Amino acid sequence: MKEILITGASGGIGRAIVKDYVKNGNRVYAHYNTNAASIQDLQKDDPEADIFPVQANLAEKDGVEVLTEKVVEVDTLILNAGNSYFGLLTDMAGDEIDAMIQLHLTSSIKLAKHYISSMVQKKQGSIIVVSSVFGVTGASCEVVYSSVKGGLNAFVKGLAKELGPSGIRVNAVAPGYISTEMNARLTEDDEHDLMNEIPMGRSGTPEEVASLISFLDSNQASYISGQIISIDGAWQ
Repeated sequence: MKEILITGASGGIGRAIVKDYVKNGNRVYAHYNTNAASIQDLQKDDPEADIFPVQANLAEKDGVEVLTEKVVEVDTLILNAGNSYFGLLTDMAGDEIDAMIQLHLTSSIKLAKHYISSMVQKKQGSIIVVSSVFGVTGASCEVVYSSVKGGLNAFVKGLAKELGPSGIRVNAVAPGYISTEMNARLTEDDEHDLMNEIPMGRSGTPEEVASLISFLDSNQASYISGQIISIDGAWQ
């Protein structure tokens, strides 16, 4: 049994990751900020599962400290917490920019810094980041989101090199358009146009992203590290 910390576990992709891990008998620390009901529903769906809710606001400067006081050590760290902002950069308030950088980038780096100490001692462990295709290609009207995801991709590349000698793997998955509540803002016409851009002609599912993450954390992927793996239906 492995101990897994999943940040942003209350969202669509996060919930799918939790379900994938607990079905294999792992203990999962399911982080959330405000949506406790989502984690409680997961517990109700599988009362026998080892799911432990952990609340912390990672958009705040003390969020990492709050979280690490509750979860001291893990075998796998999955950095999935995040949000998006759709609009012009000139319309973003300064505190909105600061919060997005703190949530996506600063908190992820600090969480990794905390948990890699025990991983290095054991000479094993895995860190997986949920990035985005926009972190690779960039996106108009999602400039800051693209920036923080791009920063995470560079973080993965650098940290994988640093931790490779200790037997710890660091990877990222870069989802394209996935059917989640965060993407539900699109109108029917916008979604139709988007489907025409995606060669496979459909959106991805949270379960498909979760399956890729499970593979990257498995022994079958023991020689994969420092990679940003897109899961986007050949969109980008």
